[in-house]
Amino acid sequence: MIDDPELPSTGLSTVSESQSRWRVWAPKADRVELVLGLGDEAQRLTMEPIGLGFFECMTAHIEPGVRYAYRLDGGPPLPDPCSRSQPDGVNAASEVWFPERFRWNDDAWRGVERSRLVVYELHVGTFTPEGTFEALIPRVEELLDLGITAIELMPVGQFSGTRGWGYDGVFPFAPQNSYGGPEALQRLVDACHRRGMAVFLDVIYNHFGPEGNVFPLFGDYLTDTYKTAWGPALNFDGRGSDAVRAMVLENARQWIRDYHIDGLRLDAADQIFDRSPRNILSEIAEVVHVEAARVGRCAHVFAETDLNDAPRFLHPVDRGGYQLDGQWNDDFHHAAHVVLTGETNGYYADFADSPAALAKAYERLFVNDGNYSPFRGRRHGTKATEFSGDRFLAFTQNHDQVGNRLKSDRYASMLAPSAVRLAAGILLLAPRLPLIFMGEEYGETRPFPFFCDFQDPGLIEMIREGRKAEFSYFGWEAEILDPFATSTRDSAVLSWFWESGQRLGLRLLYRDLLRLRRELPTLADFSPARTRLIGDDAANSVLSVRRGGSHQELRIALNLSPNVQQLTEDWQNKPPFFRSEIERYGGPGCESASWHGHLQPHEFVILEPS
Repeated sequence: MIDDPELPSTGLSTVSESQSRWRVWAPKADRVELVLGLGDEAQRLTMEPIGLGFFECMTAHIEPGVRYAYRLDGGPPLPDPCSRSQPDGVNAASEVWFPERFRWNDDAWRGVERSRLVVYELHVGTFTPEGTFEALIPRVEELLDLGITAIELMPVGQFSGTRGWGYDGVFPFAPQNSYGGPEALQRLVDACHRRGMAVFLDVIYNHFGPEGNVFPLFGDYLTDTYKTAWGPALNFDGRGSDAVRAMVLENARQWIRDYHIDGLRLDAADQIFDRSPRNILSEIAEVVHVEAARVGRCAHVFAETDLNDAPRFLHPVDRGGYQLDGQWNDDFHHAAHVVLTGETNGYYADFADSPAALAKAYERLFVNDGNYSPFRGRRHGTKATEFSGDRFLAFTQNHDQVGNRLKSDRYASMLAPSAVRLAAGILLLAPRLPLIFMGEEYGETRPFPFFCDFQDPGLIEMIREGRKAEFSYFGWEAEILDPFATSTRDSAVLSWFWESGQRLGLRLLYRDLLRLRRELPTLADFSPARTRLIGDDAANSVLSVRRGGSHQELRIALNLSPNVQQLTEDWQNKPPFFRSEIERYGGPGCESASWHGHLQPHEFVILEPS
């Protein structure tokens, strides 16, 4: 029996060349059996209780590929909730798989420092027509050519069916079978590292998906104390929570140890509820940092949260924080979106004071930093100016902001080409870490709608109605693409084409701006920008930005309007060395030699100090 408060590890472990040990946490069961194999030839082995809800048994050495399951109190065989591989889906037996058998070729890899991160968010299932880890590998070189230093995979934990965004996963340790499974993910990461590309992973520690979830049958993994937007929250502070915390920490450790992942994005971290003396988020960060340091690498943990409470998430533990490396910066997106589209419905109402909101986002990181939020009807956020800009990932598009629109349309489908170029300038010239959503860099026009592959008719109808309700909140009323149709997923597959026209010009613009970020020390300086709005009204405004210190400063002017704008006299002394509306980028053309301070519609320019 267990006397030590330290919990035993779960899963399959090799004790010797001839013996294996199986452990599972199943406090809801009085009797647990291990089922080895399938059908009539399956073996049933009684597992012994060892205390605190854990059961254990010993077997002869097990080879990879063997299917197994657990029976609780004589019930039907259930897959292992902490399974490493589910080759036949969420309702089938688990598969024995040993991560340590993969032969890595990335011994020299040390990771990417935070200040050098240029993140490219992608969905494995739609990034290529094949929708697999393997099919992704040949495109890594083109992303490196663009200037990307890290790809971020949307969630890959096994979910129901063969297509989905990944946020309804129910086997967090098992990479999705339709993407290629666990070893294919290892091959992808290995290939990226050998080419100099980091790999981040989006992980879900706030809820489990609704179909194929066996966790509640084994133990109190979920709690009724807190509710997330997607159902019951994970139990991090209630009865039995020690084992739940251990499971999540092992999951975070697994990605770094077994897959050599370089960083985690914690989805909806504000929906991870924990009143324990040591918050689970700080423990996740510690596990990731320690495991990476053990092999001489750096790894990063970023939170997605709309709380606008950077001190809580970023301060070290001894100052009351969770000690994460950074967080997503929604306010930056929202302020830019209102400038680019004029939309002020839903949560965009907080950014209706445009373009002043964008200027504030450039200078102060958060727009809602303790001021009144019309959307929430109360004050929201706290100041973040004590933090460097490289603690924040900024973006003008991402999976949520595209996929949760009525038509799931991208900027290239809804804005003038000059405004799409302006969006690139707003993002890549800001003192932030940039995140680019797949296809954004060449003006992809295919949508990215929400899609899934559930089998339960009742669940399908509930999700359809839920999506309609979400869109009506923004005042959008029209038919949406059916999330369950195969054609909806197919519509999201990237065209991956930019050989001519506006697409080629836009990709060159992204590549050149990312090159400038690498080459110009001023653009690698994450200290707050100094901004000023030039213009008499919001519809005809130019955002003036000064980057860097007094000894080395760059001046940037972004025309936020669709009209020609005249800069003030102090901008006319020296022509810009960078203009966004030249023919190379798909613009009408403009000669710096004839510079008189005129900005083309949506044009942005970079000037050296006078």
